[in-house]
Amino acid sequence: MLSQLRPALVLLLALSAVTGLAYPLAMTGIAGAIFPARAAGSLVERDGRVVGSGLIGQSFAGAGYFHGRPSATTAPDPADASKTVPAPYNAANSMGSNLGPTSAALAERVRGDLDALRAENPGQPVPVDLVTASGSGLDPDISPEAALFQVPRVARARDLPEDRLRDLVAGQVQGRTLGLLGEPRVNVLALNLALDALARR
Repeated sequence: MLSQLRPALVLLLALSAVTGLAYPLAMTGIAGAIFPARAAGSLVERDGRVVGSGLIGQSFAGAGYFHGRPSATTAPDPADASKTVPAPYNAANSMGSNLGPTSAALAERVRGDLDALRAENPGQPVPVDLVTASGSGLDPDISPEAALFQVPRVARARDLPEDRLRDLVAGQVQGRTLGLLGEPRVNVLALNLALDALARR
């Protein structure tokens, strides 16, 4: 029996060392060498201070900032740990809302968002990504149309010409990956940092 257990244990330890230790360390090292910024979380700095990540959205609520997609992430309720409360862009709890198209709560939330956006920019069609959450709840990007839709509000709040803000948005548009994958997009954090820089001039 010992003659059968011994090779099995040796194989278990060897495979654990290779697949559980050597391989992850090698991949982490290679990723850090080839893609150092991405391997470190694509952190974004301003004035030497980390202000966010290019991969995780943030909640911008002020009228003078561009807003991202709705986020369905939650966090434990401080008053009752068995319940959760909305916590937009909570990276520790990445998920969608799991509300389906027949959900009254989802329809009510979308209707409320639509009404607010239509009041903000009357007569303009509301881009779908401004009222729908992504599957992760952490999407850092919006469509160029969603950014342009918000230009009048941001221009009023910042007392800036709309044309300058449209140019700012156009300068922040990222094309399809490798020219094929995905859709053109605008990173909301990068856009708002560029907006702050423009306002300081």
